Amino acid sequence: MVGRQRARAPLPSQPPQSILEHSLLYSEELGIDLARGTDDEYFCWFLASLLFGARISETTAKNTHRAFMRHGLTTPAKVSAAGWDFLVSTIMHEGGYVRYDGRKSTQVLRDCETLITDYDGSLRRLHDSACDSRDLEEKLLRFYGVGPVTVNIFLRELRPFWAKSAPDPLPAVEKMAQQLGVDLARYDQKSLIFARVEAGLIRRRRELAGRRA
Repeated sequence: MVGRQRARAPLPSQPPQSILEHSLLYSEELGIDLARGTDDEYFCWFLASLLFGARISETTAKNTHRAFMRHGLTTPAKVSAAGWDFLVSTIMHEGGYVRYDGRKSTQVLRDCETLITDYDGSLRRLHDSACDSRDLEEKLLRFYGVGPVTVNIFLRELRPFWAKSAPDPLPAVEKMAQQLGVDLARYDQKSLIFARVEAGLIRRRRELAGRRA
């Protein structure tokens, strides 16, 4: 009958495991193709990880990363050449930063300088210089302002592509998996499908946290 709406089936309270397995990676959402294996793609993801690891909203982090890309700041050398004033007045402003814009600009510039000085601007060289996965994490932790969460963000989507990338899932991810009845042990942690499940769990956790706020 006209005017009547078909009743919708109730949405499941938990996302099926198959849905999680097809989750978009955060790198893919930003247009970064880590499978290409190029330093430019790796650097763009490193830059995104620095932003995601900061005390800002996910939306601000994404918008700020897009501002870097829009202005062609896709390598450590290009970011360094842009300079602190441009990062603060243009990039951070376009990204929606209202606090810590100067601090984050300083961090990004110092980390670019470290990449250039110690690894000729190459994250592949950083990876190849590490003895193992633990050494790789320790090298990343030496970057200015980089802590364990930022290292985890950067490495977890690189597991399928970097032999020495093997971070443990964050406790919050494991807890979310338990709540949803997802058995993480059934997956090879070096597989792309595991990275997708992990990304899906992180999004699900943030969705639930947003509903409680």
